[in-house]
Amino acid sequence: MRALMFGWEFPPHILGGLGTASYGLTRGMAEQPDMQITFVLPRPWGDEDQSFLRIVGANSVPVPGRGCIEFSGRYPDNLLEEIGNYEAVAAELARREDFDIIHSHDWLTYPAGATAKRLSGKPLVIHVHATDFDRSRGNVNPTVYAIERRGMDEADHIMCVSNLTRQTVIDKYGQNPMKVTTVHNAVEPLADADSFVKHPRKDKLVTFLGRITMQKGPEYFVEAAALVLRRTKGVRFVMAGSGDKMAEMVDLVARRGIADRFHFPGFMRGRQVQELLADSDVYIMPSVSEPFGISPLEAMQVGCPTIISNQSGCAEILQHAVKTDYWDIEAMADAIYAIVKYPALYRSLSVLGKEEVNNIRWYDAGLKVRAVYDKVLNNR
Repeated sequence: MRALMFGWEFPPHILGGLGTASYGLTRGMAEQPDMQITFVLPRPWGDEDQSFLRIVGANSVPVPGRGCIEFSGRYPDNLLEEIGNYEAVAAELARREDFDIIHSHDWLTYPAGATAKRLSGKPLVIHVHATDFDRSRGNVNPTVYAIERRGMDEADHIMCVSNLTRQTVIDKYGQNPMKVTTVHNAVEPLADADSFVKHPRKDKLVTFLGRITMQKGPEYFVEAAALVLRRTKGVRFVMAGSGDKMAEMVDLVARRGIADRFHFPGFMRGRQVQELLADSDVYIMPSVSEPFGISPLEAMQVGCPTIISNQSGCAEILQHAVKTDYWDIEAMADAIYAIVKYPALYRSLSVLGKEEVNNIRWYDAGLKVRAVYDKVLNNR
């Protein structure tokens, strides 16, 4: 089985969960002995792991009449122009590559996948990692919505990272339920999980780690922190990441009078992430709308008790995480306080959570994707 995949991120150069998921899924799928994956990126950096797939840089594929096109490899101000250029490259790849099926990750690559389908006659599967309804709290960008809708309409099958996202695709994008399948994300195994240790200290540490944007609900984390600090001063809070609400959160922390207990270390990646999570007593993801959310699984991998919003896709599969509504700051604060004050609860969530996520494997997700491939090809 030869898959031509279109993606936008791939480790170690990632800006969000898309790259992490793309890596984990392709690595899991590559364990199938007959699986061959060609993964197209706008601009590879040269240090990507190609031991289990082949990476093609769109910036190195000559387009007739244009030559090789420059890509930023990020999310620039001219993103729509880059999406169009990526589609032009996909047209060329559709003519020169050998493949059985096309797989497009996220809305940025749907036009590329649709064009490759039209030119090659091969089936298209798209992977919905998020929709603009998630990113915008309902204030949808009509241009982005149109790209998403077109990709879904032209796809032979749609895979979603959660039932929550699947329902959005059906209800908001008018897709036939028979055409939409849920394939939950997983987590990459940590071979050296035991090397991440908690450093002894007087204060407990509660961590938010992710994009500091409207979708992730950072203000609810700050408000819950303020409530906790009314009950005890023995807790510190970390908001790791970057985003357009960073300045607003710094201001909110100051207005709540908790700046001396709050830290903003900025964007973190790789081992830094695991070290921070392992050193934390609680990890919290208060997302307003989270299609899946891999970071709670990463926290549980290193034994960090986790609180997640009911409005996240990972809540569908995690049993040993505390769940609250994103807006319920009192419930969030109660959960934080209980975990940091009651050692038995901390130990239970730490041990059982780690056991649980160690059985949520990308290999199994890859088998589900393969089943979708086989179904689509058999139905043609």
